[in-house]
Amino acid sequence: MQTTTLSFANMHTHGELLANILRARRQSFIVQNKWDLPEAMGMEYDQYDTPASRWIAVHEFGEVLAGIRLTPTTARCGIYSYMIRDAQRGLLDSIPSDLLYYEAPVQENVWESSRVFVSHSTPMNLRRRVHAHLITEMTKSARELGATRVLGLIPANWPRWAPRCGLDMQAAGRVMNIDALDNQCVSIDLTTNLH
Repeated sequence: MQTTTLSFANMHTHGELLANILRARRQSFIVQNKWDLPEAMGMEYDQYDTPASRWIAVHEFGEVLAGIRLTPTTARCGIYSYMIRDAQRGLLDSIPSDLLYYEAPVQENVWESSRVFVSHSTPMNLRRRVHAHLITEMTKSARELGATRVLGLIPANWPRWAPRCGLDMQAAGRVMNIDALDNQCVSIDLTTNLH
């Protein structure tokens, strides 16, 4: 099992991995969760998949088992910045604008985590290990990018697993039902290490 952080600068050295992440995202978000998202050539993508972002994959033998996208809160692409801020600004119909307790930050040391998934084909007996690898690589990559904090909109069951993954995670918004799933914005402090 491998973990890899991809960027536009290094994706050419990893063959089909970025395309496989986007294929796995399509399976997770469009096929399984039935979200109405853009897709092309069997891949899910959106306006935040730009050279500013990074993509993290846990993979084995060419199959993507889990993934996360990291986007700097300083990102800009047309009218868009990053998902949580754009939702707060009313640019995204599918996410309530009152998702954060405070104004969405635009700071070099704060990155957003989005499109978090563990593939439905990942065997149950491997899921905890895959999730741990994913979180470890996400925090390592975010720190290397200069982040001291990561914001994410994730399933609201996070209090159950965050301590197990060694994350200093706090609620950053209310629990919201989005597409029949309870979600919540969280803030992850990368300056502490619980392990």
